Amino acid sequence: MKIEKMLKRYRVDDGKRFRLKDYDPADTHGLKSEFKKEAKDLLADGVQELSRLQDTLAAQDRWGLLVILQAMDAAGKDGTIKHVMSGVNPQGVQVTSFKVPTTEELSHGYLWRTSQQAPARGRIGIFNRSYYEEVLVVRVHPEVLANEKLPKRLMTREIWEERYEDIKNFERYLTRNGIAVVKFFLNISRKEQKRRFLDRLDTPEKNWKFSASDAKEREFWDAYQEAYEDAIRATASEFAPWYVVPADHKWFTRLVVAQVLVDELKGLDLEYPKVSGAQKKALAEARQQLEKE
Repeated sequence: MKIEKMLKRYRVDDGKRFRLKDYDPADTHGLKSEFKKEAKDLLADGVQELSRLQDTLAAQDRWGLLVILQAMDAAGKDGTIKHVMSGVNPQGVQVTSFKVPTTEELSHGYLWRTSQQAPARGRIGIFNRSYYEEVLVVRVHPEVLANEKLPKRLMTREIWEERYEDIKNFERYLTRNGIAVVKFFLNISRKEQKRRFLDRLDTPEKNWKFSASDAKEREFWDAYQEAYEDAIRATASEFAPWYVVPADHKWFTRLVVAQVLVDELKGLDLEYPKVSGAQKKALAEARQQLEKE
């Protein structure tokens, strides 16, 4: 299997012709279910390589990586984070989940709470949902916008286009400051979401994952699909690409995400810091001192 070809299939870095209907949530790049065992081995290899690259990222301390995960409910964001990041040093990774904005957060611009959580150099930051909720949930539910304390004259028909522009500029700002950005939309089908919801209801150990609002939001499925399509089309770029990852098969989703992260980190040309002559001399002296003890 050619990984590069697989990743290119799901990458969107120019949204002009992007259509969500062109991306099949059940796609597995032609791989059959029998491939699941091999996929697990490939995932393990990817996790191991990701661990090595993250160690180099931390040592070099020049780049950071922001990973954004967006999806409909039950698409597997939490499980993807758990499996893909399982071998990475937890000291070098920060996962932030963004819920309903607090009163304090609503007193600031919508990028305020997320910008504070952007990763430092040498670290990987994962946003489980993100500022994109402001052009997804808020767009689908306009009543949420009314709670954001914006002056009425700013709440125009152009507000979504203006927010796309803000977001794209923010991502350009991050990349110009050494924080690489990669974005994932875990693309689940409505049929598979229903199956996973029913599984959560039928399995006592999974009941906690389900709330009545999850089923209620399915009524807005088409509106969400349109909002995702518009957001991806408007904000996909070479410097902050989207990956529209099929999410109906969890094993395939995790494989693709892991390989993308490896590919993105490799693209940063990471390397361990070079030791200068003076440092080498200091190391040699330290060795001599230790050996004398």
